[in-house]
Amino acid sequence: MEAATEREGWVVDGNYSVVRDTVWGKADTVVWCDLPYVTVMARTIGRTLRRTMTQEELWNGNREPWSNLWSFKPEKSIIAWTATHHGRYRRRYSEAEMSPRWADLNFVRLRTRADAEQFVADSESAAAKEK
Repeated sequence: MEAATEREGWVVDGNYSVVRDTVWGKADTVVWCDLPYVTVMARTIGRTLRRTMTQEELWNGNREPWSNLWSFKPEKSIIAWTATHHGRYRRRYSEAEMSPRWADLNFVRLRTRADAEQFVADSESAAAKEK
């Protein structure tokens, strides 16, 4: 992560608080996908159900366990984790956006699929103009 963020024009994906200070300290923009709870839950449940039934490999041989479909423990189920963490991340990013500590960062909050599509289109247009 350190080496990757030394170059120009890098992108880091994730919510890992352990590296947030380092990454955000080098960043100029934070893109926050803040979709509604219902949307996030519907997508998480649908994706988990599909992956469980097909036994699709996720990474390093990992597969969705059947327990993801019925466990209420966030440490055992991505569905439960998503249900219990959505609000936590929303608060964390809202607070960071208002914090003087991160005043130099541009926060881009994408609340809908249309917002995300427009952001990508605008980014592609800006990149084409730079060439």
